[in-house]
Amino acid sequence: MELLTNFGQLFLISAPWLLLGLFIAGLINVYLPKNFLNKHLGEEGFLTTVKAALIGAPMPLCSCGVIPAALGLRRAGASKSATTAFLVSTPETGVDSITISYVLLGPFMAIIRPIAAISSAIVAGVLVGSEKKPTEVTAESLPEKNTQAVTSACCSTKAKVEAVKTSCCSTKTEAEPAVKSCCAKTPEPVKKSCCAKTDANTANAGTTNQSHWAKFSQAVAYSSTSLLADTAKWLLIGLFFAALVQTYVPENFFLQWGNGILAMVVVILVSIPMYICATASTPIAAGLLLSGVSPGAVLVFMLAGPATNVATLGIVAKELGRRAIVAYLVGVIGVAVLFGLLTDYLVEHYGIVVAPMLGEHHEILPQWFMYMTSFVLAGLLLRLVWKHFSQPKHVHAESV
Repeated sequence: MELLTNFGQLFLISAPWLLLGLFIAGLINVYLPKNFLNKHLGEEGFLTTVKAALIGAPMPLCSCGVIPAALGLRRAGASKSATTAFLVSTPETGVDSITISYVLLGPFMAIIRPIAAISSAIVAGVLVGSEKKPTEVTAESLPEKNTQAVTSACCSTKAKVEAVKTSCCSTKTEAEPAVKSCCAKTPEPVKKSCCAKTDANTANAGTTNQSHWAKFSQAVAYSSTSLLADTAKWLLIGLFFAALVQTYVPENFFLQWGNGILAMVVVILVSIPMYICATASTPIAAGLLLSGVSPGAVLVFMLAGPATNVATLGIVAKELGRRAIVAYLVGVIGVAVLFGLLTDYLVEHYGIVVAPMLGEHHEILPQWFMYMTSFVLAGLLLRLVWKHFSQPKHVHAESV
């Protein structure tokens, strides 16, 4: 019963942030020009990764809300490195989490936390984007003696047409097939010229003049159907594992590991199945500080928890490839441990005070709003389940 209660509480807390992430993803898909993403986030490289990390850092999205937003970026044309950097920096830090860090953990943690988050996002993005792509076999890459065989195959899909040019604005086009393929279909003559008018502008006029309400409806429909269907499974799995950790891991579990790198490793192992956002991890981090955990281990928890949960790793494997998980974990965990050690060193040698003030913590969202959004999310999930089971099974003609 306690497990179900914790699962319900996590679902209640995550619902508004997940709906916000879905809505932002829909807006990105509909309103953001494709050329913008192709220009700024479409290519692999260090500068592109830095841009994506800086774009995601201030956004107030948690680990559940960033998944659909990152999927929207990826499917709108963003590169693997940019998608990874956005997927890491967004849940690790944000405007809301920075302000809460200042209140609960002090100014030092409020400064080093976003720096560490952006650094880990850049490193993870560079590592994921640097994976070698499979080489494509083209006619140019084949030897000369095989190139002719490729281009002149009997059933080649390439058209072999020699066009006879008469004039630039001629209304007639004379084309004779140079070689007739045994599998070629005789095309119907199409009248084209360099001065011919096309209907492309007419076709694009309808989409250009599309009303804002129609675009908004399209964004909502895309968010609540396609993206939610792609992320729902991993989101529910992540929430379930988080409920398991919350139910069966004792609150004083970290005290027996003390400080140093061993405590950081334990924090990472426990934080991977957890499903917590940067804002919600801050009061937990303050409680760990009060329990005697070092500031460095607390920083590792705030970085690894939001970025390495089960749901995020599942999406990384699905959208970026299974090999990308290793690069993703190395970038996030490696940088988190390095900044954790740096934090402990600075606190110890320079006498920096990291003091939690739990009495200043307040609810970010009202209770009624969280219940309302959870009912909306549950209704959307039930709608997807109903559509899945109500679709008629297609029977092939061969099996009848």
